[in-house]
Amino acid sequence: MASLLINNVTILTMNKEKELIENGVVVITGDAIEAVGGQELLEHYQADKVIDGKGGILMPGMVNTHTHAAMVVFRSLGDDLPDRLKRYILPLEKKLVDQNLVALGSKYAIAEMLASGVTTFADMYYFEDEVAKAAKEMGIRAVLGETVVDFPSPDSKEAYGGLAYAEQFIEKWHEDDLITPAIAPHAPYSNDSLHLQRASALSEKYDVPMMMHVAEMDDEIQKYRTEYNMTPVQYLDSLGVLNARFIAAHLIYVSMEDLDILEKRKIGIAHNIGANAKAGKGVPPLKEMVNRKMKVGLGSDGPMSGNTLDIITQMSLVAKIHKLFNRDRTLFPAMDILEMATIGGARALNLDKLIGSIEPGKKADLVILETSSVNMQPIYNYYATIVYAANAGNVDTVIVNGKVLVRNKCFTEFDFGKTREELMALSEEIKRMIR
Repeated sequence: MASLLINNVTILTMNKEKELIENGVVVITGDAIEAVGGQELLEHYQADKVIDGKGGILMPGMVNTHTHAAMVVFRSLGDDLPDRLKRYILPLEKKLVDQNLVALGSKYAIAEMLASGVTTFADMYYFEDEVAKAAKEMGIRAVLGETVVDFPSPDSKEAYGGLAYAEQFIEKWHEDDLITPAIAPHAPYSNDSLHLQRASALSEKYDVPMMMHVAEMDDEIQKYRTEYNMTPVQYLDSLGVLNARFIAAHLIYVSMEDLDILEKRKIGIAHNIGANAKAGKGVPPLKEMVNRKMKVGLGSDGPMSGNTLDIITQMSLVAKIHKLFNRDRTLFPAMDILEMATIGGARALNLDKLIGSIEPGKKADLVILETSSVNMQPIYNYYATIVYAANAGNVDTVIVNGKVLVRNKCFTEFDFGKTREELMALSEEIKRMIR
């Protein structure tokens, strides 16, 4: 007797063999997948609850490897303007960001992610304990890093106060089944070498991830060339902070020598093509990263940078932009893109033993895309349909840790209307402040 059985779906397992099962069945017991196969499983299993997938596509839950979820409260502010970081983001954070804003923004952002099929996200922001509480309440899986910067921040009156906050945060959440706590120095240019090494020491002490923006800015590259005659990657490696626990966001301006280092250190990579393209920053050498079998996942970046938090949007952008940039329409077939969105993201976050594919023993983090909407037919290639035709609105059912959180495109455990009203009220305050 299982707890949940899913029937009448096409299963994209994303396992090593990329097995595809039409008219498939998945059996879930508790928080884990017990069996995956065809209709023959119905002869061996019964369940307390049965979901009829109605011919939909069952895939692993998507992984958003880099975002700043609570910044959804600032979405659409400062778009299409130069120097947005200094003119908008930092001043707004200084004036407005507190525990309540982070709690509210995180709930709203998590709702957006769940509704679009994201079952795991990696976050870097302030008051990360509030993000963890929101994630736990709403049932999503998360890797959460407390930000460390070299100036007073919303949750610290002193520079580098994030280090002390992070250690308390890590100790509090270290044994949780859904939350992986982490430490997140903002960037090389916003932390000195001593505090980067201290952050790395915390990561090693508790065996948790260390997340950072790396090689994202033009002036960042110039700074390390001028001051150290190194690239940012070479500088970080010289400090001894690069290792398999390290997750680097962006990596736009990296050389082949940098890739040699990153490959050797086995770091995770969060590729944020939508936000990078919108900011006009550049195109990372994704082709070389994938050819080297590096741990690459997809990220949305913050919703003030990329404006959306779903990964379906990112899949289409990754495929099209890199085909255009390399002038090669055969590059990155749709199956490879879906891999980055699922098991690839899990690898980048070092969670691939738990999630990212539909296999017995893994956590039941699953998504059903309905195939009845006008944009989803006809289907000749399931992977191409997801990458090039689907959108976030096609997500019908979302399951995390064996619990159904979205069904028939509605939240089952969460009052979204109340959170939306609270967010709209906050946005009116922000509008008055800007005026």
